[in-house]
Amino acid sequence: MSKKQRQNSETGILELLKNVLPKAVADPKLADKIYSACEKEISAQSRVEHFLKFCSRAELGDLRPDSVEEVQRQFEESFGKGNVSVIPHQKKQAASVEVMVDGQVLEGVIKVGESKNGEAGDEEEFKPKFVPFPVSLETDPELVWSLGRAETLTPQEAAITLTKTQDDFWASKQGQKLIRDRVERSFPEFISRVPSKFLSEVGLKRHYKEAEALKQLKRPR
Repeated sequence: MSKKQRQNSETGILELLKNVLPKAVADPKLADKIYSACEKEISAQSRVEHFLKFCSRAELGDLRPDSVEEVQRQFEESFGKGNVSVIPHQKKQAASVEVMVDGQVLEGVIKVGESKNGEAGDEEEFKPKFVPFPVSLETDPELVWSLGRAETLTPQEAAITLTKTQDDFWASKQGQKLIRDRVERSFPEFISRVPSKFLSEVGLKRHYKEAEALKQLKRPR
């Protein structure tokens, strides 16, 4: 199963749970607890896949300090500054990478000079064309953000993915630091601060100029 198919499947599962749990579980609090636990587990699995993919595509020409620092900067853009450790190993001609996300330590290895050309055939799958995806909030329908979505996502799937990505961002170390710094946990703050790679990995884009029918996001419960 491709990444996009798996992603759509996860989105479908969460949407199904959201519709079925209130009918199957009499206690609303218990239904919300079950849904949150499932969503957290799926998010954790997605983060691991995202991290391993990031490691497989990271370019490391040598183990000089500036090269290692550049790799660390790239990881920090996606996983948050202060959460990444890149350690060079001269004898192995590789660097180990550790990332702390929500108390979970992710570990990977980047080899010096390892060619990524072998993945060229798969690259097209992860770079679909983008189409317009303008959204607004129920609380302020006149304010519209001109986002983009991968053509493989329907507007409904893109809306669900965007809401889930927003939750993941605020739960990340970077998001938690912003909250501690008294940054409001709101959609405008999220969309202006989330790393572009964080969005592109799930088939979304921060800006898109062409117009399309508006998709209004529902306020998270």
